[in-house]
Amino acid sequence: MPQQASIAISRDPAVQYLLRLGDTCLIQGQRLAEWCGHGPVLEEDIALTNMALDLVGQARALLTRAGQADGQGHDEDQLAFLREERDYFNPTLVELPRGDFAFTMVRSAMVATLLKLVWERLATSSDAELAAIAGKAVKEARYHQQHAADWVARLGDGTGESRRRTQAALATLWRYMPELFVPDAVDEAAHAAGLGPRWADLREAWMAEMAQILAAADLAVPQESAFRSTGRQGVHSEHMGYILAEMQHLQRSFPGGVW
Repeated sequence: MPQQASIAISRDPAVQYLLRLGDTCLIQGQRLAEWCGHGPVLEEDIALTNMALDLVGQARALLTRAGQADGQGHDEDQLAFLREERDYFNPTLVELPRGDFAFTMVRSAMVATLLKLVWERLATSSDAELAAIAGKAVKEARYHQQHAADWVARLGDGTGESRRRTQAALATLWRYMPELFVPDAVDEAAHAAGLGPRWADLREAWMAEMAQILAAADLAVPQESAFRSTGRQGVHSEHMGYILAEMQHLQRSFPGGVW
């Protein structure tokens, strides 16, 4: 049986903006889902899985809206599973391998803080459907942020080993932070149209909230690196191909397959 061909997507800035946010939720959800059955305790195993489902739900809504804006008849499944790697626009931060529990909690705090700020501002989007999606999603993002922040505090101010791992995770992940706030034409167009905020405009608020989270863990905010990752432009790390191969296997192998 031949494999399902990839779909082509519009380069319209509004579509790109929706895909950027949807892909961030989708790939972060996929990474959290990898903890299912592997959590350090049963309660946390269930919590991580539920948060992954929240993110996948947000991705579904956003990809559906992107498909409508694209005008080519693509549904959420086609957009989730049938694009080429270069047509995903999530920041590199979320595609990095799962890592240990400390790595997951630090990344979750960083991503949830960003998503919370985005959703808060999307409540006044010129797109009424996007604003409605934000109204539900912001509640989930606030919980995700608080959950991750509590764990970062426990791990950072815990045992010598938990602190070492948390510091190592922070040092690795912070290198990918600047990409989140690099201004570009997609964000500028969304801002001008009232669709959504420029992510660059969220930097100050994000830094302030992350500083509070790290202070509670007795951790210092790392120095910013000159390195700039480029996942939001569709140029990904070597890890993205592996995660897409796993995600896309069924759709590619059984074209048109449904439950």
